[in-house]
Amino acid sequence: VQLQASGGGMVQAGGSLRLSCAASGTVVRTDDVAWYRRASGQQRELVATMSRGGSTDYAESVKGRFTISKDRRKNSVDLQMSSLKPDDSGVYYCNVNSTRWGRSYWGQGTLVTVSS
Repeated sequence: VQLQASGGGMVQAGGSLRLSCAASGTVVRTDDVAWYRRASGQQRELVATMSRGGSTDYAESVKGRFTISKDRRKNSVDLQMSSLKPDDSGVYYCNVNSTRWGRSYWGQGTLVTVSS
């Protein structure tokens, strides 16, 4: 299984970014998936999850601003981020709990920098 994250970059506060995590070797439609982030000097924290059944959950800090989704055609896990704040800065990692292989996989991370 390989996970390739993309879409990070630098944006001003209030702006938007869309992260995408393209998967190969697993079918994300049937997997539990998530996005995590790690700010500089801090531990990795859970941002958003989507179960294989489509249920979603979000960290309180991003509710109403971030949306996790799956793209069946691209076999990807996406994270739409809006109304970004400087506190949203960090390296974002996708995580896929593969139903096929019975284990969890991580993407390589993509850097998001939000300037004030």
